[in-house]
Amino acid sequence: MIVSVFAARLFQLQGVDAAAYVAKAEAQGGVMESITLPAERGAILDRNGEPLAESVDGLMLIADPTLTRDDASEIATIIARRLSVDYFDLLDRLRRPDTRFQYLARRVPSTVAREVLQELDAKGYSGVSSQRDPVRDYPAKDVASNLVGFMNAEGDAAEGAELMFDQTLHGVDGSATYELGAGNRLPLGENDTVVPQSGQDVTLTIDRDVQWYTQRVLRTAVQGSGGESGSAVVMDTRSGELLAVADYPTYDANGPTLSPESDLGARALRDAYEPGSVNKVLTAASLIDSGLVSPDTKITVPPSLPRPGAAPLKDYFPHGRLRLTMTGVIAKSSNIGTVLAARQMRERPYYKYLRAFGLGQPTGLGFDGESAGVLPRVKDWGTLTKDTVSFGQGVAVSAVQMAAAINTVANGGVYVQPSLVKGRLTTSAGIEVGSDTATRHRVVSEDAARKTAEMMEAVTDLDEGTAPGAAIPGYRVAGKTGTAQRVGPNGGYDGTFTVSFAGFAPADDPRFMVYVVVQNPSNGGGGGSVGGPAFRKVMTHLLQKYAVPPTGSVAPKPVVEW
Repeated sequence: MIVSVFAARLFQLQGVDAAAYVAKAEAQGGVMESITLPAERGAILDRNGEPLAESVDGLMLIADPTLTRDDASEIATIIARRLSVDYFDLLDRLRRPDTRFQYLARRVPSTVAREVLQELDAKGYSGVSSQRDPVRDYPAKDVASNLVGFMNAEGDAAEGAELMFDQTLHGVDGSATYELGAGNRLPLGENDTVVPQSGQDVTLTIDRDVQWYTQRVLRTAVQGSGGESGSAVVMDTRSGELLAVADYPTYDANGPTLSPESDLGARALRDAYEPGSVNKVLTAASLIDSGLVSPDTKITVPPSLPRPGAAPLKDYFPHGRLRLTMTGVIAKSSNIGTVLAARQMRERPYYKYLRAFGLGQPTGLGFDGESAGVLPRVKDWGTLTKDTVSFGQGVAVSAVQMAAAINTVANGGVYVQPSLVKGRLTTSAGIEVGSDTATRHRVVSEDAARKTAEMMEAVTDLDEGTAPGAAIPGYRVAGKTGTAQRVGPNGGYDGTFTVSFAGFAPADDPRFMVYVVVQNPSNGGGGGSVGGPAFRKVMTHLLQKYAVPPTGSVAPKPVVEW
């Protein structure tokens, strides 16, 4: 009898009422639901494989509105309070009709997401669950954050390498699509899953240890001098790879919204400023390469130098008539002596040298917003322009740009394009960059570079130079100080200064180049007293870390007067 009842009912469903049930299923079914399966973002690593940015376990909170609709207000209140998301957007999603899947929050740290779910469960609210959703983490916090960048609250790449290589790092999200009927997933309905593809890792040339130490030294230099900000660049002289690019103030990439927006970019790449006397290195190398001067060329330096259409030029230190060699001009950083020497070269060839040193053009790092600096067009030059450019005013550079220019002298007269990425990668803008793509070209002869480096050694000489505080016992050190007037908001010089120091060691077999810049120190210090000691600390750390021995040679005694 029971079997007969079931048979009769089966006949009714399959035979008599079949068409009606098919129509009803078609009316309630056929709804396709699709969810994103997030790809794991590639890591950003330092040159030794240490993580600067990585993806760690996180969760997304999702809701089934058919279960959350009645308690939507209470659930939205809890989630909005714990996760700082918009209450009204949550309310709308929790009450959304005709769906059993809604995103509530993405990339929530696992511990936080579980605490929210536990609170909801404790209060008897159902319908909210979680799925895996990797969270971006910056284990080194502020180390290299100005280069690495960050992910914003919407999960989009912002600043630095995160943005520069977003397409490489992002990977390809997957998806899961399935059919719903009457609000329920149909076990035998259409189902399709696309597996996510993880992003590719990006390896920078940065040494995390050197970057950390350089940032701390720079912070001390800026704070100790009462400065506004600063940058420091460390280069491998032979390869052009950037081992550190430090900025201060900086920020913790795990919480970028806690810092001013002005601190989130890379000042060393984006800010252009007048370099001051560091530029005398480029002037001297150009003159020596052209055969117009030698380190022993005699120059009579008057107390002031009349200039047509401008105030007489004076040196930063008062003096009578001096009898200096070209080495003495560099060692004592005489503006007047530099101008008198530079007047032996015509404008166009001097301009070509500066362009070959990389001034007036981006370095080619591919970094978003990198400054090209300012080098006035040669057709607009006059005697006054060439005079001021020769000692580093009337021309603007970025810290990385100037570091690469000075590194040309350290690298035997060959300019090597700086690089921030190991190997070869294509940026999101379609630019191919990396250490494998770095170009080289000769700017001055090897002999001119060697003679210029020997002149720079006089700068760190205890008796003759302007920066004895940059000297490192046991090593030959070449360097140059810089102190430049800054342009104010109204377009004229406002009485504040940029101070800097650039140098390399060992001077006779260069291994590393370090450049330190501090903006507007309030203690009255210059490039020698502010930048010199910071340079010495960073360079000493490099020589010890990479076990670079002294060359054993003795620096020639500088002849600064005649």
